Amino acid sequence: MPFVELDTSLPAERLPPGLAQTLCAATADILGKPAERVNVTVRSGLAMVLSGSAEPCAQLIVSSIGVVGTAEQNKGHSARFFDVLTAQLGLGPERIVIRFYPLEPWQIGKNRTVMTFL
Repeated sequence: MPFVELDTSLPAERLPPGLAQTLCAATADILGKPAERVNVTVRSGLAMVLSGSAEPCAQLIVSSIGVVGTAEQNKGHSARFFDVLTAQLGLGPERIVIRFYPLEPWQIGKNRTVMTFL
């Protein structure tokens, strides 16, 4: 059950239509998870500073069970997410940062229990 959160200083009107759905499909493909399990949040128009600069930027947070826990996994994921983000946002890779967080099944609640028991 991946969670993807995109924060950007770009105003909403500069984001492509359907960006959340595009990120959902891309995340499912990149992480090898069903799109029905992917959760995406997009927040735009935020006051952000990246590497000391307030120029337009974005931060992607990717959390999931079992697929973001190693440097080797995340190196490949990072390249593919950067391809999607630079194309969708029109930002250079130097204006984007990605943070990966591995999750354990007991850390995600669903259907009145946690994923451990589903």
